[in-house]
Amino acid sequence: MRIMQLQPSRNLDEYRPYWAECFGIAPFLPTSRAEMDALGWDSCDVIIVTGDAYVDHPSFGMAVIGRVLEAQGFRVGIIAQPEWRGTEEFSVLGKPNLYFGVAAGNMDSMINRYTADKKIRHDDAYTPGNIGGRRPDRSVIVYSQRCRETYPDVPIVIGSIEASLRRIAHFDYWSEKIRRSVLLDAKADMLLFGNAERAIVELTHRMASGEAVADIQDIRGTAYVTDEPLAGWRGLDETRLPDEKADSGVRLMMESAPEYIELPSFESVRGDKALYAHASRLLHRETNPGNARALAQRHGDKIVWLNPPPIPLTTPELDWVFERPYQRIPHPGYGEDNIPAYEMIRHSVNIMRGCFGGCTFCSITEHEGRIIQSRSEESIINEISEIRDKSPAFTGVISDLGGPTANMWRLNCKDKEIEESCRRPSCVYPSICKNLDTDQTPLISLYRKAREVEGVKKVLIASGLRYDLAVETPEYVKELVTEHVGGYLKIAPEHTEQGPLSKMMKPGIGTYDTFKAMFEKYSKEAGKKQYLIPYFIAGHPGTTDDDMLNLARWLKENGFRADQVQTFYPSPMATATAMYYSERNPLKRVARSSEHVSVVAKARQRRLHKAFLRYHDPDNWPMLREALRKMGRSDLIGNGKMHLIPRTQFSKPGYRGSRPFSTQHNGLPKNPGQKSRK
Repeated sequence: MRIMQLQPSRNLDEYRPYWAECFGIAPFLPTSRAEMDALGWDSCDVIIVTGDAYVDHPSFGMAVIGRVLEAQGFRVGIIAQPEWRGTEEFSVLGKPNLYFGVAAGNMDSMINRYTADKKIRHDDAYTPGNIGGRRPDRSVIVYSQRCRETYPDVPIVIGSIEASLRRIAHFDYWSEKIRRSVLLDAKADMLLFGNAERAIVELTHRMASGEAVADIQDIRGTAYVTDEPLAGWRGLDETRLPDEKADSGVRLMMESAPEYIELPSFESVRGDKALYAHASRLLHRETNPGNARALAQRHGDKIVWLNPPPIPLTTPELDWVFERPYQRIPHPGYGEDNIPAYEMIRHSVNIMRGCFGGCTFCSITEHEGRIIQSRSEESIINEISEIRDKSPAFTGVISDLGGPTANMWRLNCKDKEIEESCRRPSCVYPSICKNLDTDQTPLISLYRKAREVEGVKKVLIASGLRYDLAVETPEYVKELVTEHVGGYLKIAPEHTEQGPLSKMMKPGIGTYDTFKAMFEKYSKEAGKKQYLIPYFIAGHPGTTDDDMLNLARWLKENGFRADQVQTFYPSPMATATAMYYSERNPLKRVARSSEHVSVVAKARQRRLHKAFLRYHDPDNWPMLREALRKMGRSDLIGNGKMHLIPRTQFSKPGYRGSRPFSTQHNGLPKNPGQKSRK
């Protein structure tokens, strides 16, 4: 019996290139037989099937994975947005020598296609012409099925955020039921979760050397289906709630063996909401590569096995990934068709990965991890110069220097040993960890050097700002406000009330007030009229009607009229989604008697919470009047400054052109261009 140990992680530059390196670098990764012929290829080693249009830019996943594998010597083709109702377009590049790599794209296909109210979107920013409907629902499953139908004997490796967030049994908001791991529904051979460069390079080289995908079970960041737990691993039984265990649950095996956690089975979490919350808590505790254990979850007579997360890329490795020979433009086959997602980021620079914020409604941590991976200053500056030299549309404005957040670049734990043993879900909640380095002066230096690049007129910061971190370095706030705000700065307090904030793992509104004071002070010193645009979420777990009323009153008192708002969207595997489904709080130990979380699930209450955020819209006044009367707050209905909504219904045409009731605007224009986040 072979005892399986995890393969030690290798640096990306430690591999001997595959023999096909002799074909050189492709101008664009081929999408047709004609392009393959021009390159002298008779076949592709790997074919990536993606739900996005092919844009050869480091902000697009298919380009990153494709170029990384190309640099290892492999021939990589792209099938972008194929017609999935048949198999014809899945054979356009022929049969891949190693495997199909299947991805939904940069976004989850269900979130891409449906609003939080489950209404169909008619646009798709990742499609030429911004046309919706060019990818199927649950794209990873559908594309995998078509690949299998086209070439039954070719292995299928799935990835992207859609697969990553469905790696175990999960609540599916759109069908309102628990679904199996996507591995089983896609009938895939392997799933890569997170940013998968390290895993996919190791996997591809080993398959190229003759190893069967079914025998490769020792790579971090991978998941697969097996009949039994790996031989030689010590199992910890967590299939029951802590207060219902009869014993420790540790299987008697060698003490020095690596450990895995047995999660509640698919059948158990499907039938028991408390066990679902328990499983969610266990998964989120095992996200630190320094101490994470493997996970196993039974689905019938099969086991979905998840190896620990990948080791984060070093700065030189991340630089290497971003310095591949990207053309930085869409594939020429799209002609003049506009691809909005590309237009938004073509002059932006990604400077880091990961997020240690741990916001429960966000899936960045589950996908990218909470350890920050930062590029070097030199690599970032070189990319700015490349944008200037390569992009004919460049006008001198860099639209963003950021990533998952604007201001976590180079911020990490002060002690590597502490970092590798930590299981905190957030480094900044309920307060900033004393072991976290919060010094943002290196970021000030980066901003200044970016502005000094010849040909650069302005560097804007558009990524989400973590303002509770920003206030730790006032010099950073001053630099940001003075030089890098284009009139408006969007930040996300998310709420004003402690109930929902505690379920979001977000700081209190007092931190926002501190940042606001600094923002206004430095804007005034710079002689600029600039405005903060705060974002808020309606309907988040833990939110009551009174919470939304208090938020609406705060908005009016501070002169904010949200043009578009966000309603909580239960995305797969997010902690807040576990709260939404189970009505329990997995941030704490889950038991039968554990804390009940109020959930906004019914359509009418979700509309009401959204209406509170748009208290100024006449269309919402009838609903709000009814709600306020039921809440015993009729005192807030009237035409005075102290009232939330008027007694009289004004017509819609007069809504935007005049002020139907008295409010303050704090100098804000009537429509400050606020947009919802995805």
